[in-house]
Amino acid sequence: MSENPFHTLVVRVENKPGVLARVAGLFARRGFNIVSLAVAPTEIELFSRLTIVVDAESAPLEQVVKQLDKLINVVEIQELAPTESVTRELILATVRVEEGQEDQVMKNIESFEANILSIGPQRIMVSLSGDVDQIERFEASLEHFGIIEVQRTGTIALANIE
Repeated sequence: MSENPFHTLVVRVENKPGVLARVAGLFARRGFNIVSLAVAPTEIELFSRLTIVVDAESAPLEQVVKQLDKLINVVEIQELAPTESVTRELILATVRVEEGQEDQVMKNIESFEANILSIGPQRIMVSLSGDVDQIERFEASLEHFGIIEVQRTGTIALANIE
C-alpha cells in the first residue's frame, strides 16, 4: 500500500480582507503545490476555514505547517488524516445528450445517485456530492457523453465526531 500523496490541512484564520491572498502568496513563494483549496466562513463569523489539499511531493508537511503558522492571521492548523475525517467535494456539470442517448445518460446519472438540476435541448445539468474518488469516477463517466461545462468545488473536510 502506498503512502497518501496528499495532505489535507484545515486552517482556521481570522475573517479579514487579504488573509487568503497572504496564504496563497506563501504557497506560491515557497513552491508548494495546492491541489485543492476551499474557503468559507465558520460557525463563528470572526473566522474562516480554509481546507487546503497539498501535494506531499512539493513540500514536507512540517515545512508547510511551519510557514502557515508564521502568518499573523492564522489561528489554528490541523492535518486531517483520511481515516480520521470526512471529506466531500461537489461537482456541477452540463452534459451533452445526443438524440437516442437519453436513456443511457439518465441511467448513468441514476447509478451515481446524482441530482438533475436542469434539462434543456440536448443537454442536462447535474450535481453530485461525494468523496474525491466518487466525483472523479462520475466525471469520467460523463466524458463519454461529452461534458459541455464542469465546475468542482475542491475538497472540504471535517474531523470525525467519533
